[in-house]
Parts: sequence; structure tokens; C-alpha cells
Amino acid sequence: MQEIMNNKLTRYGLVAVLVLLALFLLVKTIDMFDELGRSNSPMMNTITVQGEGSAAAVPDVARITYTVTERSANVADAQEAATAKNDAALEALSELEIDEDDIRTLSYNVSPEYRSCVMGRPCTPTISGYLVSQTVEVKVRATDMASEVLGALGGLGVQNISGPEFTLDNPEDVKAEARAEAIEKARAEAKRLADQLGVRLGKVVSYYDNNVPPMPYGYGGGMMEMDASMKAMGAAPTLPVGQNEYTANVSITYEIK
Repeated sequence: MQEIMNNKLTRYGLVAVLVLLALFLLVKTIDMFDELGRSNSPMMNTITVQGEGSAAAVPDVARITYTVTERSANVADAQEAATAKNDAALEALSELEIDEDDIRTLSYNVSPEYRSCVMGRPCTPTISGYLVSQTVEVKVRATDMASEVLGALGGLGVQNISGPEFTLDNPEDVKAEARAEAIEKARAEAKRLADQLGVRLGKVVSYYDNNVPPMPYGYGGGMMEMDASMKAMGAAPTLPVGQNEYTANVSITYEIK
């Protein structure tokens, strides 16, 4: 009889423990759902605003590129002719006081040329000669000298002259000015929205900066290619510089309280 009573008490104890455990889990589950309803996650209590700013500056550098091209029956003769023409161009640039550090070769190519076949007749392509070309970039720091550089290169019969591209040698200060304006506009928009929503702004949660390439004002920053008549005359064109405008777009996400 005593053993039966002990077994009953044991079962009652186990049931009581299970009931208490169930109640505990129920309370925790309710608390969890309550916390989800009052989420403090900053990504669920935020506003995102955009701002755009711009700043302009007069370019202080003109970039010009040119290519010398020569053909000959063998590579050595083509290279010699191309080198002679490019050396003359470099000498002209030196006379215009262009620093050697501001002149660099972009490419140097040697390629075979093939004798064309008459359509309808059997033909084995054969090499008729070689083409040598060298492309050089010139950075003209005195932008008012760009026209003289173009005229000097054209007078030497240099092919494929292009430019000038008017730009800033160090545009970071102007970019920073545009970015500061964009951030200020975004901040003002965030404050306006916060007032309308009846909330307070908290810390910045995220920031995105999308820089936009500079846009030329007027004729500044343009590109031109000299035609055959200009190359023959070596004429110095008139080149208005204009201004380059840099634009910044930012996106800022604020925590709201």
C-alpha cells in the first residue's frame, strides 16, 4: 500500500513539473511576440533621404593625344620613319616648354598589312608591308597653350590629333564642395520629414555617395579632331576653356525616435 502511494506522489510531482514548464514556455512565447511588436531594430525605424550638390571650376589642364603612323615594306624602315616623326613632335613640344613628365606613350603597335586578293580568283594572302603606330598623350598645364600645341603638331603632319580635353589636375577639392552641398540638402530634408512625422532624428545608419563625372560648361572639356586641311596648315584653333561642373548625389539613412 505504501508503495502505491509513493508512485502516485511521484506521478503527481512529474505532472506538476510539466505544468510549470509549460506555463514558463507560454510566458516566454508571449514575451517574444510582444518584443517583436515593439522591435527596436534601427532598420525598422528609419527614414532615407537624398541630396544633390554641384560645384564648378575652371579647368587647369588640357589633355591632347596624337598618333604617328608609318608604313614600309619591312618593320625596321617603318619603325625608323615613325620614330623620326615622333621625335620631331617631341622636339616641338619641348620648344613649347611642355615638361617631359607630362608626355607619355599610350600605345605602340606593329602590324602586318596584306595584299588584297581579287574576288573570284584563288589567292594566298601575302604580307605587303608593315604598319607602325605610336599614340602619345600630352598634358598641357597652361591651358592657353593648347591651341599652340595643336598647331605645332598639325604642322608636322602628325596623324589623328584629338583633344583638348579640359579638366582639373586635382578635382578632389571641387568634388568635396559638391558633396558637402549634397549632404547639407539631405540633412535639411531629413529634418523636414522628421518634423512632419512628429519624430526625432537619431544617428546616421547608412550613407551612400554616388559621384557623377564632371560636365563641361560652354566649350570647356570638349574633344576635337583635326582634319586634313588643318594638319597641312598647322593652324592654331581658338579654344574656349569654359568650366567643369562636378555633381554629387548622396543617400543618407537616419534612425528615428
